[in-house]
Amino acid sequence: MFDRLQAVEDRYERLNELLSDPDVVSDNKKLAQYSKEQSDIQETVEVYREYKSIKEQITDAKEMLDEKLDPDMKEMVKEELKELEVQVPGLEEHLKVLLIPKDPNDSKNVIMEIRGAAGGDEAALFANSLFRMYSKYAETQGWKIEVMNANPTELGGYKEIVFMINGQGAYSKFKYESGAHRVQRVPETESQGRVHTSTSTVVVMPEAEEVELDLQEKDIRVDIYHASGAGGQHVNKTASAVRMTHIPTGVVVAMQDERSQLKNREKAMKILRARVYDKLQQEAQSEYDAERKSAVGTGDRSERIRTYNYPQNRVTDHRIGLTIQKLDQIIEGKLDEVFDALIMEEQAKKLDQLNEPRM
Repeated sequence: MFDRLQAVEDRYERLNELLSDPDVVSDNKKLAQYSKEQSDIQETVEVYREYKSIKEQITDAKEMLDEKLDPDMKEMVKEELKELEVQVPGLEEHLKVLLIPKDPNDSKNVIMEIRGAAGGDEAALFANSLFRMYSKYAETQGWKIEVMNANPTELGGYKEIVFMINGQGAYSKFKYESGAHRVQRVPETESQGRVHTSTSTVVVMPEAEEVELDLQEKDIRVDIYHASGAGGQHVNKTASAVRMTHIPTGVVVAMQDERSQLKNREKAMKILRARVYDKLQQEAQSEYDAERKSAVGTGDRSERIRTYNYPQNRVTDHRIGLTIQKLDQIIEGKLDEVFDALIMEEQAKKLDQLNEPRM
């Protein structure tokens, strides 16, 4: 472990040198790349340096105890040594967690898609409940929400809603939400008070920057057409709706929310880039069975991951066997307890993998 930590510290020092190199400073792509790499390992280096400092202080204190000291001084050194030694196990555990391979997408913004699935109008209403839940959580983190595309129903639900959450570390929390979410409750449309079961699906994708995924124009087919739905005369007169198809992967995005064709193009391209990036990542992940087993919530997106039982005020996350009797709070966006449990479970599995003896 300590060889790896020393290698990380050496790399950090090398990055300091690179970031003051005129050739790097004048190259925006390299500057961004090295700055992000340094930022990603900064906490590990700081904790490792603190650990080394405490170990050195322990060594110095033990050497002092071997010298001839008066009783008061000896007692003071012993107390100091005891305080220092108590810190070592906690720092070692912290360093183990920091050495767990990080998801390179964790710091990114996210694009989320929620769709009503089984259950008709109630599924669409539940999709709205999920959107509201995620929006409220994002607001508590100071993150910005931008609706990119929405297909509302007459009863106030969503057949589909696509939105972006802009905020440092958004993906690190929301990445666990991909999958099928099941709700058990009495629908507003139910006259006899019977509990219905419905589902909505959630897809979470990291925003892909242009430097990470350069989509070639020749690989994208763009179709322009007249928007349908609300919009009055504008719908009939202006061809502003955009459909983009990424030919190599078959990924399609249609956008008609904006009156401006240019704005629809911009939004469609942002979603297309995220979907293609996500598709390529999913395909790459499928090649690593061990990594898939260690991850929480990055598997089959048709998998039922969570149940929201309104009559019993209960939320159950089926992946980790977590049950919380606080549905009323969770649906209001208080998701920290759920997210923290998922993060801890994934860290524990990855730590087990790191500790497995190598053949």
